[in-house]
Amino acid sequence: MMFAVAMTFIDQTIVSIAAPSIIEELNLSSSGMQWVVNAYLLTLAAFFALGGRLSDVFGHKRLMLIGTVLFVVSSTLCGAVPTGDGAQAWLITFRATQGIGAAFMFPAALAVVVAVFPVERRGRALALFFGVSGALTALGPLLGGWLTTWTWRAIFWVNIPVAIIAIALTFAARIRNERRREPVDWVGAALVVIGMGLSVLGLQQASAWGWSSAATWVCILGGLVVLTLFVGYELRAPHPLIKLHVFADRAFSADVAVLFFAMMAFVPVFFFTSVYAQVSLSSSPNQAALFLLYFFVGFAIASQWGGRILDKQGAKPALRIGTALGAVGFALWANKLTDLSLHDQWPYAAMAGAGIGFLLAPASTDAVNRSIGASYGEVTGITQTARNYAASIGLAVFGTVLTHTMTDRVAGTLTARGVSEAEAQASARSIAESVTGQADDRTPTGESPLAQLGSEAMSSIRMDFAEANQVVFYCMAGALAVAFLCSAFHPGTRVTGGEQEPQEPGAGTAATER
Repeated sequence: MMFAVAMTFIDQTIVSIAAPSIIEELNLSSSGMQWVVNAYLLTLAAFFALGGRLSDVFGHKRLMLIGTVLFVVSSTLCGAVPTGDGAQAWLITFRATQGIGAAFMFPAALAVVVAVFPVERRGRALALFFGVSGALTALGPLLGGWLTTWTWRAIFWVNIPVAIIAIALTFAARIRNERRREPVDWVGAALVVIGMGLSVLGLQQASAWGWSSAATWVCILGGLVVLTLFVGYELRAPHPLIKLHVFADRAFSADVAVLFFAMMAFVPVFFFTSVYAQVSLSSSPNQAALFLLYFFVGFAIASQWGGRILDKQGAKPALRIGTALGAVGFALWANKLTDLSLHDQWPYAAMAGAGIGFLLAPASTDAVNRSIGASYGEVTGITQTARNYAASIGLAVFGTVLTHTMTDRVAGTLTARGVSEAEAQASARSIAESVTGQADDRTPTGESPLAQLGSEAMSSIRMDFAEANQVVFYCMAGALAVAFLCSAFHPGTRVTGGEQEPQEPGAGTAATER
């Protein structure tokens, strides 16, 4: 299962590194390349809940294999994109189907792991699952940089051998394919896909369309309206896509809330740290990727401790430690960003990673253990949907904070050097959008705004960008602080092996296959 989900984690970050090479060879527009990245994340978020439900209906093993095949076929076709006028549409289409494959594969794979481990051993098992597979996200930029020196198409083809190993191991493990004989709530599925898709689309495109754009708010508010209709429909449906009564359990709700606010920092930190390292520290893309490894050292070590705490003491201690450590780690890290020294930052990057590591597996595992009456696939679909939705919000909101703060600081720097206020604002906006990747990084003359600055001015710009990132990282610390408050609502009770497990197929309700 870890081989399978490794592909979904790596593909969240690997494409960004190869973006310049893809744009050059296929002659894509800046907005077109942004859609190549976002199409995967959009469908991944929109289809997770459906993937979890289909996993129960068709069987965890079967849907994991279906998702893996869809994912790897889409990856192969992404790498085989022909040059010419249709290249952009081709690449965006198969990146979208790749996201659907991942949305089917991930909750099914996680449900397999949950199903085969008893409650008393589940914490350590999922700590290993999230620790190893989550740490592979850091390999995306490193692997992308290395493979792109050969050909950018290899960043998609690398999934082929990984998928073959995953499929072979799945058959070798002789995993049971347990499924429920229940109808699929297709109306609910359509509502959640449309609602999630519209709202995530609005959040993703807010940087390009602008927060004052009607299109941005039509998508966000329209998506939220559809999701509200989804909730109302699910409460009345005889066989709902998601059994919303699971949220009546206070511990389950606390787990999901902690995951939501923690993921607002966990996923965006990859993007903001990478861009900060390249702009403020003048690092290469590969050096920026290595910078992220400090974060993952803390993450990997703490995730194992978090799993042990869950098994011995329950989830609440791990959630309290993780959220507190993460909030302090991100705040201390933010304080050091303006030192422009990697040596001064790595302990705090590791501390921030450790905070996320402590809470990720315990919150996810405890949510599954607590969801009495729901199934493993359904509940993993809920938790992963919350995680992806939170990541989209974090990227959109923090990206806007970074751009606005950067624009104000750069404008001040240019004005101090005698540039008129109007010209300073225009140049500052162009520079901010260039370094944050939120717009085409070319001026009307074809030059990068950064290339037009002298060395003295560029030094000031690097500090301006570090100060703008400082605000973002303090916001991430704030998100972990809110997660800490949410963890206080967890009752602290434990689920043991003698208590009722989440409902899985029983006699007369499901078929069991090999």
